[in-house]
Amino acid sequence: MTRPAWREVPQPQVEQFASLALAGAGGLAQEILREIRHEYPHLKLVEDESGEPMALVGIHRAIEGFVHNLTSGTGKPRVPTEVFQEFGRGEGVSGRSLDSLQAIYRLGVRLAWRRFAEIGQQVDIAAPAMYELAESGFEYLDGLVEQSVRGYAESAARRASERLRLQRQLIDLLLVEHRTDPVGTLAERAARIGWELPATIAVGVLMRPAREAVAPAVGQGILLDMESEQPRIVIPEPDTAGRSDMLRRATAGWSGAIGPPVPLAAAAKSLRWAEAAVQLIEDDLLPGGEVLHCTERTEELVLLPSEELIDAVARRCLAPLEGAGPVQARRLAETLLAWIETAGGAPEVAHRLGVHPQTARYRLRQIRELWGDVIDDPDRRFEMLLVLRAQRLRGGLSDVTGAL
Repeated sequence: MTRPAWREVPQPQVEQFASLALAGAGGLAQEILREIRHEYPHLKLVEDESGEPMALVGIHRAIEGFVHNLTSGTGKPRVPTEVFQEFGRGEGVSGRSLDSLQAIYRLGVRLAWRRFAEIGQQVDIAAPAMYELAESGFEYLDGLVEQSVRGYAESAARRASERLRLQRQLIDLLLVEHRTDPVGTLAERAARIGWELPATIAVGVLMRPAREAVAPAVGQGILLDMESEQPRIVIPEPDTAGRSDMLRRATAGWSGAIGPPVPLAAAAKSLRWAEAAVQLIEDDLLPGGEVLHCTERTEELVLLPSEELIDAVARRCLAPLEGAGPVQARRLAETLLAWIETAGGAPEVAHRLGVHPQTARYRLRQIRELWGDVIDDPDRRFEMLLVLRAQRLRGGLSDVTGAL
């Protein structure tokens, strides 16, 4: 209370005001509490160890702290921090906003000001000084709210941290390959974070665009573990309408992969496919800069990880090209692949390759001469298809002879 008008109030009047206010502090606190209970009948009041409502303790302390400051002249009234921080924590634990708490504080200040105004008239304090007293009261209210906000934020941080811990435990349990825990254990863990067990699930692996990258805003119901070196994401009911588009928007700027939808018990299998796709991204065999869906990259995921096996088959399937030069081998390999993929004749192959039909016929005759009747065997054609597509996925057919 350092405002000019209040400083002009004679000290005896100030002390008389404070004496009357302190004498009636307990009764005023009871009155405020009664009004709070009347206005907010469903409000649950926490009691201290003696059984007294903490709200009453806080109100009483707040009144006394404000009044003591009137006689000390120490400036801005000091708020009793711990009590009002605890009020904020209580609202956070209950999952409520601070709106009702702030309304209660305003109610208390209004009632306190009414009483202080009566005392001011009783001891004949000038109106300008009382106006300054009212302003200080509202500053005091701001301090009460500030302390409660701190407590609320602390509680929210603790709850968020606990939820993340429980969420990581649930993700770990979901991704156990051969889980021996009863289903009830999984349901119990899920219930602790309010997560409903889905029938199907997809698991993804993300690659951080930067070390301090902000977690994607994936929305409610989707589990995200940002503590792993490569964050994991668990998507319930992944085929839900609009979910795929939402995930694309939320993970914009991230790289990674989402495994195929599987039954809940097979979540680890979905994770394995996602990890395989991420490995291909790291090897520059799949594009980065987006979160891929494994179901849209079936060819790459089937063929590219099987490099040794494909190369072994290539040495047998493409053996007829051993005597050809690099350019001729590439052209014949492209023609053979186009012929198998189109299941057509020279016109279809020519259209596929962008060459003249006569050129396509000439190459097809060469292929027939090199491979003979083998190319009429459906099983051999399928092997050739796998080998040539794998070569194309690895960077083209420009060096087919390198696989021989």
